[in-house]
Amino acid sequence: MSDAQDHKDKMQKVQAKHRKKVSEAVDPGRGLILINTGKGKGKSSAAFGVVIRALGWGQKVAVVQFIKGKWKTGERRFFQERDLVTWHTMGEGFTWDTQDRERDIAAANAAFDKACNLMASGEYDLVVLDEINIALRYEYLSAEQVMEGLNARSDRTSVFLTGRDAPQELRDYADLVTEMTEEKHPFKSGIKAQRGVDY
Repeated sequence: MSDAQDHKDKMQKVQAKHRKKVSEAVDPGRGLILINTGKGKGKSSAAFGVVIRALGWGQKVAVVQFIKGKWKTGERRFFQERDLVTWHTMGEGFTWDTQDRERDIAAANAAFDKACNLMASGEYDLVVLDEINIALRYEYLSAEQVMEGLNARSDRTSVFLTGRDAPQELRDYADLVTEMTEEKHPFKSGIKAQRGVDY
């Protein structure tokens, strides 16, 4: 058998296996819970890629940003200038900026209250809870509280949670979990954050 024929046979087997898997897959009849976590860069960036995908299908999207506060980012500018996404930046900045635990807890809870209203409204196909895992890591919110809010969401609504250190309870609960792994980062070489790449 020639290399070309051998390759063709292998690819046909792969294709048949994939088609069988696709034919057996079921629609869950509800939105999915997606998590991007880990120490690697790109958790929020990947979630905003899914936002663009949803918008491409004419779906309605909302974003609630925890922690980032008034920090200007390219994605926030892009979506707000075009009025494409319902956007709420609720945090007061990174926790080391405020250095006030009670204030941070209040800000995280206000953000989550807003998120719960959006998720339960039935108006959105996708709600992104950007950096919510950081609020969980510092115990500004509890995993039980977040799962309760997720359980109360509209069947229409998928929810994307980002931020490092997602708690195990949420990982177990989610439909998709992606762990971003850092192999190399320019900041560790003394290179400052770059507009359009880092924010």
